[in-house]
Formats: sequence, C-alpha cells, structure tokens
Amino acid sequence: MAHFAVGFATLGLLAPVLTWPSICAPLLVIPVILSAMIMRLRTVADAQTVTARTLLGSRSVDWADVQGLRFVRSSWARAQLRNGEELRLPAVTFSTLPQLAEASQGRVPNPYG
Repeated sequence: MAHFAVGFATLGLLAPVLTWPSICAPLLVIPVILSAMIMRLRTVADAQTVTARTLLGSRSVDWADVQGLRFVRSSWARAQLRNGEELRLPAVTFSTLPQLAEASQGRVPNPYG
C-alpha cells in the first residue's frame, strides 16, 4: 500500500519534471529512495536475536544483550543494550509490541495481555 503512495508522489513530481526537465529530473530519485526504504526498513525478531535492518545495513543482537525498550514520542522503539548503546528498531511501535513479544517468546512483555 505504501508503494501506491510513492507512485502517486511520482505522478505529482512529473509536472515539474516535464516542464523543466534539465532542472527537476533529479527529483525522480526521491521516489526510488522512498521505495527502497519501504522494502528495506524493518525489525526481524526470533527467540534468540533481534535484527534491525536499515537502508544501508543491518545489526543483530542477542536478546540477552537487550536490557529494555524505550519509546520516544512519535518514533520507533529503541533497544537499550547492556553495554550502554541504543539500537533503533525500525517499524516497532507501542502498537506492534504484542507481535514483538510473541516473536521473542516472552523476552519482551506484552503490555496488552
């Protein structure tokens, strides 16, 4: 569904690109980057590890290294690691915590149940 929004944004960009092609043509890179972000950004969790995938890489940590989760206003969750670092968990919000709790097999408590 998000790719449809990117498609509509691309259609909106076509007016200036077709009017001033030499100046506005680089604007068509924006929808490509947005589509790549939609496909790439995610958090994958299982019983042993949690993996945060970003646009250019990914990082996996064991659940034993996660001290807790922190939520900041209107942003994704952040895993507080035992070594003091923070790991941003793309697409994990307070409303998706039940799915993370299930995937982690109880290592993350479900606040709703």
